[in-house]
Amino acid sequence: MSDSAVLALQHNDSSFDDVWDELLWRGLVHVSTDAAELKSLLSGPPITFYCGFDPTAASLHLGNLVQLLTMRRLQLAGHKPLGLVGGSTGLIGDPRPTAERVLNTRDTVAEWVGYLHSQVTRFLSAEGESAVRMVNNLDWTQPLSAVDFLRDIGKYFRIGTMLKKDAVSARLNSAEGISFTEFSYQVLQGMDFLHLFRNYDCVLQTGGSDQWGNLTSGTDLIHKAEGVSAHAIGTPLITNSDGTKFGKSEGNAVWLDSAMTSPYAFYQFWLNSDDSDVIARLKVFTFLDREQIAALGEHVATEPFKREAQRALATDVTTLVHGEAATIAAISAASALFGQGDLSVLTPEVLASALRELPHTTAERSALVSQLLVDTKLTTSLGESRRAIAQGGVYVNNVSVTDAEATLESLDAGDLAVLRRGKKTLAGIFIGQ
Repeated sequence: MSDSAVLALQHNDSSFDDVWDELLWRGLVHVSTDAAELKSLLSGPPITFYCGFDPTAASLHLGNLVQLLTMRRLQLAGHKPLGLVGGSTGLIGDPRPTAERVLNTRDTVAEWVGYLHSQVTRFLSAEGESAVRMVNNLDWTQPLSAVDFLRDIGKYFRIGTMLKKDAVSARLNSAEGISFTEFSYQVLQGMDFLHLFRNYDCVLQTGGSDQWGNLTSGTDLIHKAEGVSAHAIGTPLITNSDGTKFGKSEGNAVWLDSAMTSPYAFYQFWLNSDDSDVIARLKVFTFLDREQIAALGEHVATEPFKREAQRALATDVTTLVHGEAATIAAISAASALFGQGDLSVLTPEVLASALRELPHTTAERSALVSQLLVDTKLTTSLGESRRAIAQGGVYVNNVSVTDAEATLESLDAGDLAVLRRGKKTLAGIFIGQ
């Protein structure tokens, strides 16, 4: 299924009076400017709004997906999105709470701008009166001299207000401190909103609630420079029910680029959602309506072991990000790895990507299966390996291993092998010559 076909199937939930009410129900409004005005604005004639994405990596991640889907919901309501990729702000980076960012080269940032541009346009329609338009803030920032920047923009900002921004105050109270470069980031983002207001009649910016200080720098600047009100919506930071940061595991983001997070790993991430998180995830990351989500909620309450809500979430979001074919391959790989499908139907590329997500090792064909169990930590000793084999609990490529002296070669394992102990404990073997 093509990106345009996926977009064609999306729609807002008609049971809501307007898109503002749907955003509230889906839990997508953590903080905002005047709620009553926003409801009136979003239920009226089409407006232009924007969201910015800085190229601080070669791909967007799940936090960015929240913004893209919020933009898509507004677009489906008839509003006109501007997708901003920060060619200039990406050269600086917004202040992190703990330490100064390492600045990337201009060539790297320019390359990443292209990657992010392609990703953003996959999730928003380029057709019709509300077609997405892409902009790059380097286009209006680069020609501006330092003197003009200070005279035309800097004069509207008050240092006291800037110091109170959460990201800035956190850094000021740290041993690292904050550079003038990162301190100025909020001015650049504010200038973006002012430029888009003046040139595109853009009156709304969306972003994560952790960016609220940067979002309001734009609304404040427009109010001071133009004497009118503009608006901002801050979506919540998505966390798991235990309070851990969503989409991160040992510091590794879940990326939207298949080369950085494989479709198999992406599918498994959603499939492993906790029962206490899955309904909230369905609201944020899918276009299922509230009747469908309520039905899945009933399944979670009465038959959680079937994990129907998790499968619906994993299938929906993986199809959205990676396409139908990649989703089917990820489902087939998961089934085959656990002995419920045929490994031979998987392409080497799909199988290899799945094995990389497991504990894995590289071995020669002469390697003993008993030793590989130890090497991949499926057992703690050769004695335990031999006992597991004797009890009939060890498999290579879903074939039971009955000989404690069996090698990969004797089992005709091929170039890739799935090593399994019991029903659910897996490891990958990449086989050399």
